[in-house]
Amino acid sequence: MLMLMENLGRDYIVWDKAASIDFISPGKGPVFAEFFIDEALLDEVRRQTEGGEKYLPHLEVQIHDGSGTLVARVDKTLYVRRKPPVRQA
Repeated sequence: MLMLMENLGRDYIVWDKAASIDFISPGKGPVFAEFFIDEALLDEVRRQTEGGEKYLPHLEVQIHDGSGTLVARVDKTLYVRRKPPVRQA
């Protein structure tokens, strides 16, 4: 959520809406996750919200242990909406 908020800028509202975790195997030692936001996702969010509509993108993150074994899958749903324009008095 924070990465998307930072990449979209102040013109957008971004919240965590929902998440679920599918635990695959026990983690042995430290676990790691890599998060990626590409330009295609940013373009899709901008397109879906250009008229002020909300958009609920679903993102998946895989969590691995130090040996590379898949430990869990996290599915996140975000809430994104473009802020309404500020009216000048």
